[in-house]
Amino acid sequence: MNLPYLTSIVIFLPLVGALLMLPMRRVSAIRWTALATTTVTFLISLLLYVGYDPAGSPAQPQFVDRIAGWFPGLDIQYYVGIDGLGLLLILLTTLLGPIVVLSSWNYIDRHQKGYYTLLLVLQTGMTGVFAAYDLILFYIFFELTLIPMYFIIGIWGGEDRIYAAVKFVLYTLVGSLLMLVGILYLGFAAGDAVNGGVFTTDYFKLLAYNVPLAAQGWLFFVFALAFAIKVPLFPLHTWLPDAHVQAPTGGSVILAGVLLKMGTYGLVRFCLPFFPNAATDYALWLAVLAVAGIVYGALVSRVQADAKKLVAYSSVSHLGFVVLGIFAFTVEAMQGAIIQMINHGLSTGALFLLVGMLYERRHTRLMEEFGGIARVMPVFAFFLVFTALASAGLPGLNGFVGEFMILLGSFKSALVGHPLLIALATSGVILAAVYLLWLLYRTLFGPIQKEVNRTLPDLNAREVLLLVPLAVFMLWIGVAPGPFLKRTEPTARFLLETVEQKRLAALEEAEQPVPAASARLEVSEGETVRIANP
Repeated sequence: MNLPYLTSIVIFLPLVGALLMLPMRRVSAIRWTALATTTVTFLISLLLYVGYDPAGSPAQPQFVDRIAGWFPGLDIQYYVGIDGLGLLLILLTTLLGPIVVLSSWNYIDRHQKGYYTLLLVLQTGMTGVFAAYDLILFYIFFELTLIPMYFIIGIWGGEDRIYAAVKFVLYTLVGSLLMLVGILYLGFAAGDAVNGGVFTTDYFKLLAYNVPLAAQGWLFFVFALAFAIKVPLFPLHTWLPDAHVQAPTGGSVILAGVLLKMGTYGLVRFCLPFFPNAATDYALWLAVLAVAGIVYGALVSRVQADAKKLVAYSSVSHLGFVVLGIFAFTVEAMQGAIIQMINHGLSTGALFLLVGMLYERRHTRLMEEFGGIARVMPVFAFFLVFTALASAGLPGLNGFVGEFMILLGSFKSALVGHPLLIALATSGVILAAVYLLWLLYRTLFGPIQKEVNRTLPDLNAREVLLLVPLAVFMLWIGVAPGPFLKRTEPTARFLLETVEQKRLAALEEAEQPVPAASARLEVSEGETVRIANP
């Protein structure tokens, strides 16, 4: 099954729903329209998952929809499709859509039309990012996500929402504007080299262009900076805790679940294959920053008094694992990074939902205000324990799969596989268990600290409905990750092989012999792509 318009339907159906809501006045009609739109979008996206053929060529995206001729004389086009990298991220985006709508059902009590409209526009932008195969189109979708998120934080956020929203925009805008300069340079250079002198931002034409060594350094910097800010990679993370703490619950779920993945996705999709020599040259430095983020995020999480800020800093730690896996340049680590993007969206999204449910009941997120509530909220306690263990990487749940593959692949890497670096990264798993068990102890166990907590209502049917799909996927990936890894493996292998081919080609074009001690990408008999020293 390869319906060409299916990808476009998944991208733009939320935007259609947003337009339908504009003339509506009744809050109930607005809510139900948003819920129906996001639910139908998720169901349609399942067709992408079911119909995706892992045996197909990873060099050819599936479910392609393409319209050329946007700008006369320029090779800029509407070009969307699906491969093993974008497939799971699109599925995660559409899964979180109805969950975020339901989580906001009672939480958002003013300007509901504006809120749900922005949510749906945001979903269109995020889905488009993961499906775009034209760099200008990617940039349009990338920037489209900025405006709705700014207003969601700035209008429906907490007391310091304006500061957090402006900080979020300024950080992201600086990086993305520099990236635009890089896109324009690539378009002209690739156009001259492989497209008959016509400016092009077609992904595969850019992939066929070998960027000169002299230009790779600064181009890698501007692209990697834009994506590292979005991840965020330590020490560019300072906007994230403010944005998370001030955002409404739905905004935090979308921010952690999907928006941050736009950064890690960009590193894999563009930085590695476009600038392979620079990527391998700076791999160790980026791995060091990733491991620093793993340890720093975990340590800072442990000392937080605010449960939401604890979860926010945990994202810095968890996404450090993803960046480490990306720059290990092995298939195991790359697949682990891709699956860990999904794991983080599920587990951290669920943690933000659970913290938001506590806030709706007590209007505080301070852990000292709770304690012992497992006695009065047993269903809540079950989901919080389950999600915390998944986030901590308990075997049998989703977090273990991603972290294990990342650490295994990184240890085998000749670029980042220093024993001390991997040992420090492994300590992040232990530290995650420490701060998450601390969260459980302070909120659920021990004697009831406050009398008001004795009458807290347990989760209602709507709240349980929010958490069950996330819990099911956490368990599914943990117990049987094969169907997901089967879809990502060909793309991961293709990208890494492309990196090596282009790296060697760039050296040859520069008339430089490949150094004897240069790292080389190999495919071993055990089906492992790795960087190794010959």
